[in-house]
Amino acid sequence: MTLNFLRSKRFVSTQFSLSLLSCALLLCFLSNLSGQQSTPKQSTQIGVTVTDDAKTIAEESVGDEEIYDLLKLFVDTLDQIDRNYVKDVNRRELVDAAIEGMLKKLDRHSNYIPPSNIDRFKQAIENVFGGIGIQTVLNQGNIEIVTPISGSPAYAAGIRPGDLIRKINDESTAGMQLSDVAARLKGKIGTSVNLTIESPKYNETKQLTVERQLIEIESVYGAARNNDDSWNLMIDQENRIGYLLITNFGRKTSAELLGALQQLKEKDVQGLIIDLRYNPGGLLTAAIEICDMFIPAGRIVSTEGRSVPKRVWDAKAEGTFDGFPIAILVNQFSASASEIVSACLQDHDRAVVVGQRSYGKGSVQNIIQLEGGRSALKLTTAGYLRPSGKNIDRPNAQNDDDWGVKPNDNLVAEFTVEQNRLLRLWRRDLNIVLNGATHDPFVDKEYIGFHDAQLHIAKNYLYEALDLPLAEAPTVAERGTKRGNRRGPMRNRESSNEDASK
Repeated sequence: MTLNFLRSKRFVSTQFSLSLLSCALLLCFLSNLSGQQSTPKQSTQIGVTVTDDAKTIAEESVGDEEIYDLLKLFVDTLDQIDRNYVKDVNRRELVDAAIEGMLKKLDRHSNYIPPSNIDRFKQAIENVFGGIGIQTVLNQGNIEIVTPISGSPAYAAGIRPGDLIRKINDESTAGMQLSDVAARLKGKIGTSVNLTIESPKYNETKQLTVERQLIEIESVYGAARNNDDSWNLMIDQENRIGYLLITNFGRKTSAELLGALQQLKEKDVQGLIIDLRYNPGGLLTAAIEICDMFIPAGRIVSTEGRSVPKRVWDAKAEGTFDGFPIAILVNQFSASASEIVSACLQDHDRAVVVGQRSYGKGSVQNIIQLEGGRSALKLTTAGYLRPSGKNIDRPNAQNDDDWGVKPNDNLVAEFTVEQNRLLRLWRRDLNIVLNGATHDPFVDKEYIGFHDAQLHIAKNYLYEALDLPLAEAPTVAERGTKRGNRRGPMRNRESSNEDASK
């Protein structure tokens, strides 16, 4: 997906044609008016030279008369509803619904972002917003803080995992939903919000004034947090196996990944796992930049569309990270940019893909700003092809069709609904920081002892590629008794750097 304005030749032609029709109506009116005021003997001859461009526009305008008629139908319908429907109607809501209805007739990925959702949409793309930097959940009616974001105003104010927000600017949070809390905490950068925070673990309540700042959300995680809340990028310290989890592809994702790779290179990384499970995608540019980090040459991706020229992106040798095997984790929720990266590295034999077949979203959406940026269209304008020339998109494909990104042979591991639920819970908590807390926020979590079979397969692939002994999967009894790993599922227990992971 790319952020830009889309103004096609067809769109310009349509605008010109509609303007031409309007001018024609105006000229007819003026001609009639002129005829009424002129004497019969007066006449005027106007010479017109018709160029090839004018002929083309005239031919297109004939076809665009249909658009004019359809627009007139739309306006007439809106007018009839507005004047005659049994109840008062909101014109804005009707127009928004009409736009949404049009886009639903196209495909499942094109949609309309109304003014009420445009800020949230921009935040998802930019990974930034004005606020205090906390993640919250609704727990038995309480607004509980999952974690402050590392380095945020909330982090600096000493807010810790497990704290409860009792009041926001002297307004009780009792009965509030998470959306209500978010609306009150977010605001203009530089303004402050007063909070009443209860810490059940410490049996204390405190008043805090926190200044809102620009919050930047990380999109690249490591295997676990260190004691200083920095990321431990090694899932196996002894064998120097790196682990990087990418949550989405935003504007800063490639820069974050580059920094993490440089750290791993300094630590002489021998193998790398890139976790793209549940990653819904994001910016096409970010995916291309990340692919270019791992392959020295060749096709990364290409796009083709009806109204846009074919584009290709090829890798360059400069800045390539090589010399170590890579395993990429995907599942049925990995889509779009995730599939571009996994397909590219798989086609170039730079990495193997482990897990489950990906979602199958092989289309590019352009963001077209409307109303001066107050609303927007996310419109499918092209489809992308992986380096092998295959199309990833799954419009109505069956399971045996060639869509999505499939795991390499013998590297398939499908998860049940329950396994996916536990893995999601663990991923939600992966970003938790301690921030000086003496209590452990991971005690008695549901996912303790959960065995991530997909990651286990990925690690064993790397061990085999590095001629290292394979790791044995824990038995059910072992998973039920080993509760010492409170920083995540048992899948991280094989790291010898246990102290840094607690």
